[in-house]
Amino acid sequence: MGVDFWTGMATGLALIVAIGSQNAFVLRSGLKRQHVLPIVAFCAASDALLIGAGVGGAGALLRGNDWLMQLTRYGGALFLASYGCMAARRAWQGGHLQVQGDAIPSLAAALAACFAFTFLNPHVYLDTMVLLGAVANQRGDEGRWWFAAGAASGSVLWFSALGFGARLLIPLFEKDRAWRVLDSAIALVMLALAISLVGG
Repeated sequence: MGVDFWTGMATGLALIVAIGSQNAFVLRSGLKRQHVLPIVAFCAASDALLIGAGVGGAGALLRGNDWLMQLTRYGGALFLASYGCMAARRAWQGGHLQVQGDAIPSLAAALAACFAFTFLNPHVYLDTMVLLGAVANQRGDEGRWWFAAGAASGSVLWFSALGFGARLLIPLFEKDRAWRVLDSAIALVMLALAISLVGG
């Protein structure tokens, strides 16, 4: 365990603690109290899977497959742009803003959206599989797996804090204006990410 584990956790947190599509979705779900545990578990498990694959060597294989990276890139851009437009529409129209008053979507729909935010984002592969995999594999046969365990633990901590900690902000988000601001910020982030994927 030791240094490799804590270095992996710090590195993993540095990569995922940022405003992005997946984090915005988890935050909004936490504020709405919609399927928080399954969404947090899905995000953490997905990160662990991708980190493990990267440490196991899949990151190098992915990095060398231009066709797959291009497919993921443009598919992810289309999805992010669509979700960004929906968020912009929510911010413009208002309504359905009370935390206790919204209809809860099905768990299947929530997990499908979470799957898309996770696996249609090329940055997820670059960060968790390619980058973390490359750093981990510099730490020896045993050290790399402790590094991976630390990075995966960082994901569990972050998504748990984001999803379950969001309820502390509920008094603020019972105001219509706060939801409009959040949805506006989500729209800008999603659209900016979509543009960066296409133009990058």
